Amino acid sequence: AERPWVCMPIMAAPPPSAPGEPASPPPAPPPLQYSLLLQHLVGDKRQPRVWDPAVLGGIPCPPKSEEQKMVERVMESCPFKAALACVGGFVLGGAFGIFTAGIDTNVGFDPKDPYRTPTAKEVLKDMGQRGISYAKNFAIVGAMFSCTECVVESYRGKSDWKNSVISGCITGGAIGFRAGLKAGVIGCGGFAAFSAAVDYYLR
Repeated sequence: AERPWVCMPIMAAPPPSAPGEPASPPPAPPPLQYSLLLQHLVGDKRQPRVWDPAVLGGIPCPPKSEEQKMVERVMESCPFKAALACVGGFVLGGAFGIFTAGIDTNVGFDPKDPYRTPTAKEVLKDMGQRGISYAKNFAIVGAMFSCTECVVESYRGKSDWKNSVISGCITGGAIGFRAGLKAGVIGCGGFAAFSAAVDYYLR
């Protein structure tokens, strides 16, 4: 079977350029519409959006006053964090000491006379002494850890898990070095591992 003839339009050739003149480049095709849309959405022509809570139907947030900024600076300072950790450690240590004294069967007993039954006053006195002892230790550890972490974070300029590990090692080493070099190294490693585990769990 013979193929049908198809008429193709004949395009006129561009006029020849004069000798010595560079050939003119072909005209660039017009940009597509979706490329213009992308330039306005994610390209260089994208305009920044101003999120105004009043326009969006929310409650407008007034600018912070100097008193509010000063309070924020005080609350973010290292002494305030150390004092807060000290108070929290004192309360937690006291509660933990009273709890351990409550489940200890030897509370209130006199070593010189172990067969004598202690009175309620002696038991409460022993529980209070143990609670105060635990509270002091927890307060010291909490203040040291919080202050060290704040100083390390301010020095590094980052807030990550390394701050907790470094501060835990310094705190544990400082507490353990009172019993010797080996105890200091063990305390450094133990506190660092415990701090890393707590930071990983909280984050």
